[in-house]
Amino acid sequence: MMSVYLQALYAMLALGFVTWLLSVFKRDVSIVDSIWSLMFLAAALVYLWHNNAIGLRETLIFSLVLIWALRLAIYLTWRNWGQPEDYRYQQIRENNSPLFALKSLVIIFALQALLAWLVSLPLLIALTSPQGFTLLDAIAIIFWLAGMGFESIADLQLYRFKSDANNKGKVLDSGLWRYSRHPNYFGEFCIWWGFYLFAVSSGGWWTILSPLMMTFLLLRFSGVALLEKDIHERRPAYRAYIARTNAFIPGKPRQPDSSPAEESSV
Repeated sequence: MMSVYLQALYAMLALGFVTWLLSVFKRDVSIVDSIWSLMFLAAALVYLWHNNAIGLRETLIFSLVLIWALRLAIYLTWRNWGQPEDYRYQQIRENNSPLFALKSLVIIFALQALLAWLVSLPLLIALTSPQGFTLLDAIAIIFWLAGMGFESIADLQLYRFKSDANNKGKVLDSGLWRYSRHPNYFGEFCIWWGFYLFAVSSGGWWTILSPLMMTFLLLRFSGVALLEKDIHERRPAYRAYIARTNAFIPGKPRQPDSSPAEESSV
């Protein structure tokens, strides 16, 4: 099984390398966001390829990975098309110059491939351990559906909000964004705990470090913490939104909505 797991790493690194070459040509490393989910799809393909007894359950799990990966990749590519390099990556570029183009191969693309590989461990167990459906699989599907719903609806609401010129300088505090400052990340959280439950159903309870790592990435590394690191300086009125709205897990606003503040950065 370890050899199969390593083959997935090689596939993810190869995908990262090809995208790095494109980023050097475009001078824009933020395109790595578009391939993040595709790295998991590459891993899932490797895992499924080595399963000699693919059944309905394995087909379903792979289909869920496929739907999630393609939706996220297409959305991020569409959202970022024609836009300058994301300001977060601009800061990384500035902090790692000169020779950032070369350094980015390791600190951006290889690092993301490595993180994705570690997080993908539950998929290895779920896709290479043929068995029938269990109650835990049903619960996993519910988690995935809830997560996909949150993520997809939140992304659509944010896109429509930003597409309206009248909303420039305002905060999106309606819809799912009224109850969470990052409902899209909460959706991602649910999806990966759903994939973990598929692994548990296959005897892979010990892969729990993977969903915990994804949760850490969403909350403390590349997600909530990074996006809101200096938002008070860039958009002071965002404080009011923070004061009344949960950062991650959806919940009732802590006070009545006030006048529109500044636009959310996510």
